[in-house]
Amino acid sequence: MTTTSVVALHPPLGKRVFLFLQGPHGPFFYKLGQRLIAAGADVLRVGFNMGDRIFWPARHSYIPFRAPQDQWQEVLCGLIDGKAVTDIVLYGDARWMHAEAIAEARRRRLRVHVFEEGYLRPYWVNYERDGSNGHSALMRMSLAEMRAAQAHPARDAPIPPCHWGDMRQHVFYGALYHGFVMALNRSYRHFRPHRALNVAQEFRLYVRRLFLMPFQSLERRITTFHVQRGGFPYHVALLQLEHDSAFQHHAPFDTMAAFLDCVISQFAAGAPAHHHLVFKAHPLEDGRAPLRRDIRRLARDYGIGKRVHYLRGGKLARLLDQARSAVTVNSTSGQQALWRGIPLRPFGDAIYNKPELVSDQPLAEFFADPVRPDHAAYRDFRAFLLQTSQIAGSFYASRGRQQLLRHVVDLMLAEHHPYAAQAGSSATDPQQINLVR
Repeated sequence: MTTTSVVALHPPLGKRVFLFLQGPHGPFFYKLGQRLIAAGADVLRVGFNMGDRIFWPARHSYIPFRAPQDQWQEVLCGLIDGKAVTDIVLYGDARWMHAEAIAEARRRRLRVHVFEEGYLRPYWVNYERDGSNGHSALMRMSLAEMRAAQAHPARDAPIPPCHWGDMRQHVFYGALYHGFVMALNRSYRHFRPHRALNVAQEFRLYVRRLFLMPFQSLERRITTFHVQRGGFPYHVALLQLEHDSAFQHHAPFDTMAAFLDCVISQFAAGAPAHHHLVFKAHPLEDGRAPLRRDIRRLARDYGIGKRVHYLRGGKLARLLDQARSAVTVNSTSGQQALWRGIPLRPFGDAIYNKPELVSDQPLAEFFADPVRPDHAAYRDFRAFLLQTSQIAGSFYASRGRQQLLRHVVDLMLAEHHPYAAQAGSSATDPQQINLVR
């Protein structure tokens, strides 16, 4: 049972000072900082490597962090006190420096602005306060609360762009960022990436991905044609990046291989003999995990080698249109299945993991006879997201970035959390309620 007690939220309104930490690869954070300055705020940026430095051209507002990791909290507290910081801005809440910053901000009751890839990809990005994914305030909100909040919408639902094409820019900026870190990072000798691979390995994977894109596109089209024209019923497993924070911090599996084994074994045990299983890789899958090899081996071991397929990247819509069900750990692409009324079985913490929307059946039983979602409930859930935390645009493509910047600054300057503003109350703001479970 959850009880709440209201506490004070922010320091007195006055000069806003935004401290930026790590952001998405590319110029988005710098452009956002310039818009906040135009609105009358002060802006600072802490950089942890040369990639951060290159994408923040303003020397006077850039603060390099070159000390060992265990000195970060002391440096952060010094910055907050010395610069009178009121707001912290970051991309993703699971990196070590971000997790420590959020904890310190909560102790001081500062605002924390968290950006992430959108819950409703690919046309939107995600803006929340204090946390995202498994740390989002949405995890504590019921569908009934979301429906009640929609009686007084805080803003209109955003309109998606008419054209989407930012995958190449995403990969390009990733390669450029890691290239700068690999080649010019000598002055940041204590920097350690938040992922398991070193910077050189990350750089090689990005370059390899750019080079292979045309060949992988051809391979993907051939496999998609075979699945769609095969005449067999199929179920889709929505894969994620094993190194992604949603998988690392909010999933019951230690590795993607463990998830693959679970899905393939239970499909073999429960699905009708003429049904097939299609594994859809994440669009940014770069080969660091041997997914294709593991899938082929497991399918062969469980005696269903001819009924299992691997689809590398690409768009999901056409594949889902004819799918019988979908299974995932906690991928945001699960919402594309829910939008189509397709039964969905997630395993990890996800904002859409609500009893009205997803199945909790044992997986073999799910593949045999999946329970469909309440489509009306999902429409209400989606509408709430669009009126609160989902902002049309993108971090990487120029047009998408411009569209995003037009709207996000006002949300950041607003007093209340997006979900609280939608409800006409501050009661859902995680900085204003002390949750005791």
